Amino acid sequence: MATNNSKGQDAVLVSAWIRGLVHPLSALLVLTLVATDAAWISRGEETTPGLTNAFALRAREVYLAGRDQHERQSTNAAAGWQFGRACFDWAEFSPTDTQRAVLAMEGVASCREVVRLEPSLAAGHYYLGMNLGQLARTKTFGALRLVTEMERAFKTARELDATFDYAGPDRCLGLLYLDAPGWPASVGSRKKAREHLQRAAEISPEFPENRLNLIEALLRWGDKKAVRAELKPVSILLPKARTTLTGEVWTASWADWEKRWELIKDKTGLQGSGNE
Repeated sequence: MATNNSKGQDAVLVSAWIRGLVHPLSALLVLTLVATDAAWISRGEETTPGLTNAFALRAREVYLAGRDQHERQSTNAAAGWQFGRACFDWAEFSPTDTQRAVLAMEGVASCREVVRLEPSLAAGHYYLGMNLGQLARTKTFGALRLVTEMERAFKTARELDATFDYAGPDRCLGLLYLDAPGWPASVGSRKKAREHLQRAAEISPEFPENRLNLIEALLRWGDKKAVRAELKPVSILLPKARTTLTGEVWTASWADWEKRWELIKDKTGLQGSGNE
C-alpha cells in the first residue's frame, strides 16, 4: 500500500479492481443510493464497522480537512489533487459500494478539474486514475470504459513524472495489467505487467511496495528463479525502509507490507531459513 505522504493503498486498490461485468443497476438508481449514503460521509459518522479502527479514523480526518481546503481554494490545483488522494484513501474503508462510489466520484471530479487547470501536473492524472479504480470496484458503472480511462491516466502521469509517488504510475500500470482480463476483453497483459512492475522497482527500489508487488506477481506466474533473486534484497530493504518511512502516516502501509512479507516467506520457505 502506498500513496505519497498518506497511508498509501494504491496497490490494494488496483490489484483488487473489477471481479465481474458491469452491474445492471441503472444510473438513476445508483445516484439515488449515492445520495442516501452521502450523509454518512458529510457527517463523518463512526456507526459502521469500516470506521472502527485508527487507520479509518485518520483517513476520515484527512478527507474532511482536504474537503474544507478544496472548498476554500477551488482553483488551487495542489488542494485539488490532495483532496483526490484523500477521497481515494478514505474510500478504502467504505463498508458499502455506494459509499465508496460517493467518495470516488468526488475524487474523480476534483482530479478532472486539476487536469483542466494544470494538464502538465502528474498528480492530477495519477489520482484521477486511482479514483476511477475505486469507482470500478463498485461494479455499478461502465467497467471497461473506466479501465481504459485508468490506463490512459496512469500513462499520462508516467510521461509527466515517472518518479511520482515512488514510481506510482508504473506501479499502478503494472498492477492494472496484472489483474485485468486479457485481450480482447480488456487490457490485461503479463508482458506489460512485468515490464511496469520491474520498472517501478528500478525507479524506486527502496520503496517496499514496489518490490513486494513484483515478488507477488512472480509467485503468481511460477517464476521461482526470479522470486529467489528478489528475496534477499527485500529482506535487507525492509529494515532499512523502517528507518526512513516513519511516523503515523506510514503505519497502515507497514501493517500491510509486513503481513504480505510474512505470506511471501511462508510460500517460499524463507521463514526460519536464516536468510532474512
